[in-house]
Amino acid sequence: MAKPCFLIVNPTSGSFSQPQIDRIIATLTLSGLDPILLKTGSAMDPTLFASRICAEIPHPLIIVAGGDGTVNGVLNGLTPGTATLAVIPLGTSNVLARELKIYSVDDALKRLVAGKSRPAPVGEVRSTGNRWLFILMAGVGVDGSVVQMVRLREKRAIGKGAYALSALRVLREWDRSEMKVACNGKSFSCHSVIVCNASRYGGDFILAPQGDIFSPGFQVVCIKGGVFTYLKLACQLALGRVAASSSVTITGASELEIKGGKAVQLDGDYLGSGGVRLRSIPDFVRLIV
Repeated sequence: MAKPCFLIVNPTSGSFSQPQIDRIIATLTLSGLDPILLKTGSAMDPTLFASRICAEIPHPLIIVAGGDGTVNGVLNGLTPGTATLAVIPLGTSNVLARELKIYSVDDALKRLVAGKSRPAPVGEVRSTGNRWLFILMAGVGVDGSVVQMVRLREKRAIGKGAYALSALRVLREWDRSEMKVACNGKSFSCHSVIVCNASRYGGDFILAPQGDIFSPGFQVVCIKGGVFTYLKLACQLALGRVAASSSVTITGASELEIKGGKAVQLDGDYLGSGGVRLRSIPDFVRLIV
């Protein structure tokens, strides 16, 4: 008897095509799975789909054919410790796929058929009584502002290039203020913070060399300084040479608090602004590897 699984597809994702989805379904069916196709129609659908699936199925296999934003939506609907999640890279941004060293649809399908999985932690963010989860990173400050100012029409037209245009807008309206960060019993000021649950940022760029998506705890990247500091960091990312310095510090932590009113992004989607508390939750989901 075929094993049921759920294929959540974002039709607006970067490389979506119906023939591609048909091929994915055919491959899964031939491998002994029974995929149930769920197409998203709004930003809330991935969370609602995942929540409904977990309420009805004890240990579901959920496959996301889309980008990091769709994966994050699904993540926020899961019941802790019950679901197995697989990713098929079809989005504008596929950082999670790259973190898992999945570089194509065919590679993702081979791994799905093999069925090997590992437990992974997630990050939790709390603010003003609300709770959200992330699996890659949370950015507060410049990082959050760039995501906030991305224009949807530009993202649809030029993909990742929209983030470069947004970065130029952030540079034009530069915010010099700092914020307070508390972790590991210490408090300090910085201009921006990127809380990494994984090692990569924006694709194949290694921002947190000690980051491991399968190990609980964060690598907290704190950035001080002005425009030149960020330009230097961008060059280091491009060259694969990010290292701690007087302007960039990287600290391990399982919990932290960030005070201030700066923009916040989770897994590449804008969340809002304000102070946040973060903690690492171990073994939240199994990932197909």
